Amino acid sequence: MKDYMYRDTIDKFPIAMAYVPWQHFNGICDNLEEGYCAGTIFPELDKPFTGRRCCKS
Repeated sequence: MKDYMYRDTIDKFPIAMAYVPWQHFNGICDNLEEGYCAGTIFPELDKPFTGRRCCKS
């Protein structure tokens, strides 16, 4: 049976690579209580998990 764990080649991979897009500050939520419940008072960062793509519903 073939071993698919790739233990021999793990040292050849980079530790991590990140893509961080530029963000522009457009202000804070008008209703701060609603922002605190969403976990952020910045509308640009309010991207609830939907199990699919990041899109605001």
